[in-house]
Amino acid sequence: MKEETIIHPIPPLYREDSKILILGSFPSVKSRESAFFYGHPQNRFWKVMAAVFEDDVPSDVPQKRAFLIRHQIAAWDVIHSCTIRGSSDASIKDVVPNDLTIILDHAPIRRIFVNGKTAEKMYRKYIEPVIGRPAVCLPSTSPANAAWNLERLTEAWKTVRI
Repeated sequence: MKEETIIHPIPPLYREDSKILILGSFPSVKSRESAFFYGHPQNRFWKVMAAVFEDDVPSDVPQKRAFLIRHQIAAWDVIHSCTIRGSSDASIKDVVPNDLTIILDHAPIRRIFVNGKTAEKMYRKYIEPVIGRPAVCLPSTSPANAAWNLERLTEAWKTVRI
């Protein structure tokens, strides 16, 4: 798979009552195709969130959007554009960060979480110095994070409940 420079194709999801912000690094190929966050069927984000909030697992984009809104969760990614090979976080370079003030100026975000180590690294490097707000790193829900099973992920992610 060749490297390509891509501009983030998914707008941030938030409302004026969003209290939690969850940031990934950059959307996978499958997420870019579905035009919504965590679109790869093997990514455990939606199963984990459903377990954390004791809710049904959303199956399509309208249900996923409604789930986040219902639980006052804003979602986006740390990276606005980058050079990437497929969905490989390890290949990311030439990073331009997203401007989180788009969300933070319009929603009473109490806590910011990052999904995985790449999102954490990019957040700490590019965003935290600008906005001055720390983020809590949670274990990645990506299928590449095979060391964490669904039960263990769910337990770790329970901290997102306010």
